[in-house]
Amino acid sequence: MRSRAIFLLTCAAAMLASCGTPRPTPADAKTFIDNAEKKLLALNIDSGRADWIKATYITDDTEDISAKLDQRAIDAQVDYAKQSTRFDGLALDPVTARKIQILRLGLTIATPSDPAEAEELTRIASGMEGTYGKGKWCPSGPQSCKDIEDLTKLMAENRDATQLQDAWTGWHAIARPMRKDFVRYVALANKGAQQLGFKDNGAMWRSKYDMAPDDFSKELDRLWDQVKPLYLSLHGYVRSRLRAKYGDVVPATGPIPAYLLGNMWAQDWSNAYPLVAPPNGDPGYDLTALLKQHKVDEKQMVKDGENFFKSLGFAPLPQTFWDRSLFLKPRDRDVVCHASAWDIDFVDDVRLKVCLQITGEDFLTVHHELGHNFYQRAYDKQPFFFRDSANDGFHEAIGDTIALSVTPEYLVKIGLLDKAPDTSKDLGLLMHKALEKIAFLPFGLVIDQWRWKVFSGEIPPERYNQTWWDLRLKYQGVAPPPGRTEDDFDPGAKYHVAANVPYMRYFLADILQFQFHRALSQAAGCTGPLNRCSIFESKTAGDRLNSMLEMGLSQPWQEALNKIAGTKQMDASAILDYFAPLQKWLDEQNSGKPVGW
Repeated sequence: MRSRAIFLLTCAAAMLASCGTPRPTPADAKTFIDNAEKKLLALNIDSGRADWIKATYITDDTEDISAKLDQRAIDAQVDYAKQSTRFDGLALDPVTARKIQILRLGLTIATPSDPAEAEELTRIASGMEGTYGKGKWCPSGPQSCKDIEDLTKLMAENRDATQLQDAWTGWHAIARPMRKDFVRYVALANKGAQQLGFKDNGAMWRSKYDMAPDDFSKELDRLWDQVKPLYLSLHGYVRSRLRAKYGDVVPATGPIPAYLLGNMWAQDWSNAYPLVAPPNGDPGYDLTALLKQHKVDEKQMVKDGENFFKSLGFAPLPQTFWDRSLFLKPRDRDVVCHASAWDIDFVDDVRLKVCLQITGEDFLTVHHELGHNFYQRAYDKQPFFFRDSANDGFHEAIGDTIALSVTPEYLVKIGLLDKAPDTSKDLGLLMHKALEKIAFLPFGLVIDQWRWKVFSGEIPPERYNQTWWDLRLKYQGVAPPPGRTEDDFDPGAKYHVAANVPYMRYFLADILQFQFHRALSQAAGCTGPLNRCSIFESKTAGDRLNSMLEMGLSQPWQEALNKIAGTKQMDASAILDYFAPLQKWLDEQNSGKPVGW
């Protein structure tokens, strides 16, 4: 009896579970993750349907319902993630081990364990996105209100510096009410991430890339160093041309005013092309004009995008896609017009939500978003936890890879262009593409560089706006209008900040799409200049692409990259190959002139 009592006390002192409760086994872990997968699939379907309704019918009720269902799904995933720690140290089969890893890293926001705080966090997150979606600038009363679609058009077409500054300032004012909520969001998001074992929410985001968070940060620095010289050349040339247009508003050696680059966030400079076009650099056609000339409507733009994927051997989109998608902005209600692709049931209920206009930019946007949908369909046979891209940059890169094949020769094949211009016209085409792609790269870094520092506490709330512009100056060489203060919250005027969407995926996508394009163009047998290669109608390229897409998230992204590009390392040299003629020309134009800021 005495020895039995001593045994029990020893058990209690060491760990009751090790004596009275059986240790978990690998079989227990597999059962656990299979049950978690089924439950989370159902919850995410419910949440996705509610999110779709909220995005296409913005009301207080739809925001509330969406927030509650999002919270239910997030809470369940957080709970399962915490439960999964009991299997730490077990020798698990590779599939179960990867599913548990994805379970823990699959959140962009982890609600705290306290129910009141969990509800508060999801309500704040939903509310900030709704504030953005309802945002308007009303310069002279209710009848003058302009939403982001109106302002996007104004920023693209207007050439009056004062009016552009007013529109820029008016839109950025919509984010001021978010500032207080954002501070609370950061605190609660960090608390939830810390309860899962992460240092902060930013560290949780960086842990999703099949490498240590610090190693991932170094990888980003390496990729940026590869392309930075090309960006500096482009920036110096564009600054000199804008100074010729706007005078002293643009400094000779300093940063470019952000509101003069043709885009509300200065993330895409292609609308400034007419001001900076190379002499005799007319590409020989205007895609927007071609679309209008051929009376292409919104649905046909989507059909053209679908036909590209079909030409590679992919199955057509289901009829439900055409029945349930949103292509046009409704006249009777507010919607979130930011283009997005949806996978409601994680099988075949794929949808597109976008407020299309008949422009070349939106034609390319359609190809980008359909890339998400075709990726979603390619991996729909994988287990639920693997129904995602190899990393989030892959998902963004696929459609843009297809868009790089929207060459003059492709436009001839689909009947929009009679004859492809001579390759001597490529300088204009390359400049236009660089204003879109190369100009974006530092912006793609800034969004999450800022948020990571906010989550870590390096940037305190009283310096939110100042450090936002410090980073944009450092990486982009752009500056805001005079008079910005900490009463402003300029990061919140960008959808992805307001909507809690990690942004590094877009930087990675900008790198990967050129790496993908080079590899697929080689598979398609293209031997000409990389910027003139199109994989349209190449089943060989389509097979290579699909072999990567169907892997989903089942393997580390390095394996998926190897499948399509024959290497396990991301490489920006394809960008330098693509833009080599432009780089040479830019360096000639900048000779003897200041570059940098």
